[in-house]
Amino acid sequence: MIRLAFAGFRHGHIFSLLNHARKTPRIAIVAACEEDTATREQTIQKGSAPISHSSFAQMLEETECDAVAIGDYYAKRGALAIEALRRGLHVISDKPLCTRLEEFETIQTLCRDRGLSLGLQLDLRDNGLMRRARQIVRKGILGDVHAVVVTAEHPLLKGSRPSWYFEPGCHGGTLNDIAIHAVDLIPWITGLPFDRIESARTWNIQTADTPWMKDGAQFMAVLKNGGGVLGEVSYLMPDSQGYTLPPYWRLTLFGTQGVLEVVPTRSTLWLARKGEQQMTEQPPDEPSPGGYLNDFLDEIEGRPNPDGLTTETVLRTTRIALLLQKAADESLTRLPLEQELSDP
Repeated sequence: MIRLAFAGFRHGHIFSLLNHARKTPRIAIVAACEEDTATREQTIQKGSAPISHSSFAQMLEETECDAVAIGDYYAKRGALAIEALRRGLHVISDKPLCTRLEEFETIQTLCRDRGLSLGLQLDLRDNGLMRRARQIVRKGILGDVHAVVVTAEHPLLKGSRPSWYFEPGCHGGTLNDIAIHAVDLIPWITGLPFDRIESARTWNIQTADTPWMKDGAQFMAVLKNGGGVLGEVSYLMPDSQGYTLPPYWRLTLFGTQGVLEVVPTRSTLWLARKGEQQMTEQPPDEPSPGGYLNDFLDEIEGRPNPDGLTTETVLRTTRIALLLQKAADESLTRLPLEQELSDP
């Protein structure tokens, strides 16, 4: 039984992890902390999480646990993860794990030196359409993949999204926030690691009154085989349409033997094979709800899933997402990723 404590509920994603943990027999939820007074009172009033502490340090002092789940605002997560790891605890977090490369280096060192496991809420891997896409590509049906186009257009929802998104020093960057899913999915589906970042850009579109929150974000990268990746991950979805339109997540893979398009808002994949006159629709695979959590638990218990999210996968993905953000923030181009060349 893994004793799990929760730290921070200032982003809604953490409640999905909490619900999966509640349904998992291998987990005992032993404590939950929220340091922000307004969020804590609201969470207690709704009964949406079993809040037991108002201080993270106090929770760790008073609670016997094996792992900590983190869902505070983005820029606070790195410090929480580091403190938990220093105490010898495994960590699973909503994405992003942290917002600064310095934090990442400390987290990486602690995990590797102390043999601790790191999980990340990269739940698009659990989607049945994405799982089917991986099967199709790994079977060679597309041939060699040489181009990938990904969109992840989100609604800004400024009136209902957590206010800290628009406060200086809290969000940490749109590429680190959204593009991290693409950074994870593309190698997982294709088997091709990222080789370098060609360029990246973030800018203000709808958030001129909060210039630190750059809601426009694009990037260009190169895979190990020389294939190209184009990404558009801005907050440009109409609020009135929410997360329902195809550009919310659209992954198009171009191979020497065909083209495959995955859109989670659809019920099937679209496959166009070389030599065939008509596109075909492919059914999804079975979804794997909470698969990222099961991968985390499996690794802690000494039987990591070779096709799942391991600590090294989480570290690799987190580092590239942070470097994408750095490339945009500092106008860097052709940024090599030598440490990312191991097979995904």
